[in-house]
Amino acid sequence: MPYTLEDKLVIAVSTSAVFDFSEADNVFRENDEDAYRRFQRERIDDVATPGVAFSLVKKLLRINDGGNVGVEVIFISKNDPFSGLRGFRSAREHGLDITRGIFTRGRSPFPYVKPLNPVLFLSTDEKSVREALDANIPAARVSSQTPFVVDRNPDELRIALDGDGVLFDDGSETVFQQFGIETFHEHEVQNAHVPLSPGPLRPFVEGLQRVQASHGLRTRIALVTARNAPSHERALRTLDQWGVDIDEAFFLGGLPKAPFLMEFGPDLFFDDQLSHLERAEGVAAVAHVPFGLLNRVRPADASSDECGLGSPEGGMGR
Repeated sequence: MPYTLEDKLVIAVSTSAVFDFSEADNVFRENDEDAYRRFQRERIDDVATPGVAFSLVKKLLRINDGGNVGVEVIFISKNDPFSGLRGFRSAREHGLDITRGIFTRGRSPFPYVKPLNPVLFLSTDEKSVREALDANIPAARVSSQTPFVVDRNPDELRIALDGDGVLFDDGSETVFQQFGIETFHEHEVQNAHVPLSPGPLRPFVEGLQRVQASHGLRTRIALVTARNAPSHERALRTLDQWGVDIDEAFFLGGLPKAPFLMEFGPDLFFDDQLSHLERAEGVAAVAHVPFGLLNRVRPADASSDECGLGSPEGGMGR
């Protein structure tokens, strides 16, 4: 029988999401594609250092150690195929069992993502991430630079997510933006028993819980949101109706998220607001979900932003 991904948790990642290829990216920015390719070829045997998504990938792949494969991590990259060898070799040297990849030499890799049916697509390329989200594929953008964060929980996968615009859609955020905080709270209280519509990363969280149940993956999932009482109830009731069992919830009412993330120690923190992510970059690996109302205005060059995650945007977190 042919190999199938139907029963696997599929994570699609760019090589620069897993490894720190920022030096190579600087060569591309300052020169051209040919210079970049020469740079990568000359360093084909140089093992790259871990990048933003490394910890997440490493811990997910660990569940395959017993031979019962439950997770597939697949490289999706704009590199040319030969330059892609460095990603595979770096994965091997770091003990990451990544054996599949798609390399498109400058073309958008997005058309090849959808057939994989991933629960998450991580890339340093904003255009590809937005295209994925437009096609209802869970996706987020990470920086290509290594975060200076110490993993304090090596035996447990920890994920932190914002609520509105990430786990949930942005319907409630729209109410807040149009009518203010008081009307927002009134709206959420009146609709406390009406589940929020799913946001882009619901499949990722549900996928993690399936793997946890079937393969014993140790996870701890935290909701880190600017909501506070009385709007907290609708969020919790929604998750309960979905059957999503989170471990920790932070209803911060506009307090900075960074101090709480520093204590929680996530392998990756997902948020739709760049202002929250920029403040958290020093304490956690972060990923931007460019979804919803606050992300409808695209930057002039949406193809890439490797040197950080961009400029602040205002939202419910104030």
